[in-house]
Amino acid sequence: MDGIVPETGLPPLVSILVPAYNHERFVERCLDSVLEEPYPAKEIVIIDDGSTDATGQRIADWIERHGSEVPVEYVRRGNKGIAATLNELAARARGDFLRLGASDDYLLPGGLHAQVGYLLAHPGKWVVIGDSLVVDRNERLRHGSAMRDLHRADKRLYGTDEGIRRAVITQWAIGGPVTLVRRRALERVAGWNEGLRFDDWDFFLRLAAHDAIGFIDRNVCAYRIHGANVSRTRDTRTRIHNLIEARDVAIRRMGMFEEPYRTLLLAQSHHLGAKVAFLQRRLWAVATHMAAYALLTQLSRMRGGPTQRLAERT
Repeated sequence: MDGIVPETGLPPLVSILVPAYNHERFVERCLDSVLEEPYPAKEIVIIDDGSTDATGQRIADWIERHGSEVPVEYVRRGNKGIAATLNELAARARGDFLRLGASDDYLLPGGLHAQVGYLLAHPGKWVVIGDSLVVDRNERLRHGSAMRDLHRADKRLYGTDEGIRRAVITQWAIGGPVTLVRRRALERVAGWNEGLRFDDWDFFLRLAAHDAIGFIDRNVCAYRIHGANVSRTRDTRTRIHNLIEARDVAIRRMGMFEEPYRTLLLAQSHHLGAKVAFLQRRLWAVATHMAAYALLTQLSRMRGGPTQRLAERT
């Protein structure tokens, strides 16, 4: 545990937050991975958010077998959605650091040690993210890097605050449970927005506006693609709803950023608007939004000056 023992002589407690919903096949693997993680000061806080399958019973059975090996707080209740569940999990947690989990994914050994060490070494950062492997429902490896191979992200951007702001705004590439959060960060950004279906992007935009995100280039979890991932729906109406919600988030969060990122967010709102119009088969609107997107993207480059253009080339 070199490098992660503060003045108290004890490693800080990490609360692993697991919102669980209809993952009866995967949830025990998720919980097993917490035991396999060698970091010593940890607890599990898990909520079954109204599952209609056997997820709740699988969790209870796992606790019966392993509850003496790691502290666990388990709540089983009706469905409230992911944002409300995350807020409740954080409120129940005792740790100064909160590791965001998912009941269909699992941690990789050593990830907590690396992330805790980063935040202790960088007191100005509120969260640290890592990368993840991508596996299928049978744990067969599909990609060695979710950021690079699944989301086509340029990980070099994550080496600077300017690059992280640009990456969070223009290409969402944070997939799976890759985030370790300081508890006090939730107070600064007011937790997760329960008015949104998916709060991931909004949450990270609020963090990026404060230059609060750090990055370690290592796989800290396995992100599972299994055909029923809530965020990967193929239903057209649901996709349109999610895109409209994301477009509204972009417009609402513009005021948190200075230029050129304010203009870049406005450009992104038009890019999302073009996707909505395409799904609605309004081709004239697609052309209008894409023209605005191109113009505003170029304007953001001009407002960014030489430093911004250099960041885009690295």
